[in-house]
Amino acid sequence: MNKKAIYKTVLIISAAVFVLSAVCLGFNLYNQFRAEQEYKTTEAVSVITTQENETAVFNPVPFKDLKQKNDEIYAWIKIDNTKVDYPIVQHGADDTFYLNHSAVDKSYLQSGAIYTEKCSAKDFSDAVTLVYGHNNYGDTMFTTLHHFEDKVFFDSNEYFYVYLPQRKITYQVISAFKYDDRHILNTNDFSDKAQLSEFQNMIMNPDSSLKNVRQQFDKPVDENSRILVLSTCVTGDNSSRYLICALLVHDEKTD
Repeated sequence: MNKKAIYKTVLIISAAVFVLSAVCLGFNLYNQFRAEQEYKTTEAVSVITTQENETAVFNPVPFKDLKQKNDEIYAWIKIDNTKVDYPIVQHGADDTFYLNHSAVDKSYLQSGAIYTEKCSAKDFSDAVTLVYGHNNYGDTMFTTLHHFEDKVFFDSNEYFYVYLPQRKITYQVISAFKYDDRHILNTNDFSDKAQLSEFQNMIMNPDSSLKNVRQQFDKPVDENSRILVLSTCVTGDNSSRYLICALLVHDEKTD
């Protein structure tokens, strides 16, 4: 092959690489934009407050309206000082569906939704409930859970809230740490008291170089406790997950 042919080949390859890179960049920017639009849509729906009246705690989430577009919406999670302000969904048959579909209307969305798997009770009565959400689509979905890596933020943001129709659940964050990518619900039998106790002890004192742990809880952690674990990815580390572990400390009826 002469120099002219080599030059032409290199030029073609370079152009192809450039076009492919541009397409990938555009695709990523488009998916980030879609994720941000999803947040704006859900943010407009829920303005979480702590208003109370004489009979019940105020519930700001219009579940009836939400379910008209997606009947698999069953809860709402709000974490102050983060962008976590989303419906929680659970697909009836496919645990992977909401990895890349919108909670608002089930349309394709690469950033997915905040969801639980079908093995989890939708009333949060399980000893341990896992809630999943993507990381790294701008600051949408569960990306801002990584704020809890900062000790000051962790210490000053002790509680978050989950709303269900006619219920408001308050959780106290007890730990936030980097963990491996094992499937927690599949590798533990939480009906076994020994395994449950072992897991509870682990989240109260995780073996991680990246962790924040609270020293005092509003309630004791025991076999009757209800733990909520929020799980998201770690950028650039496919074998790890970042977990926020929280203890149910208050369950109120709402109007």
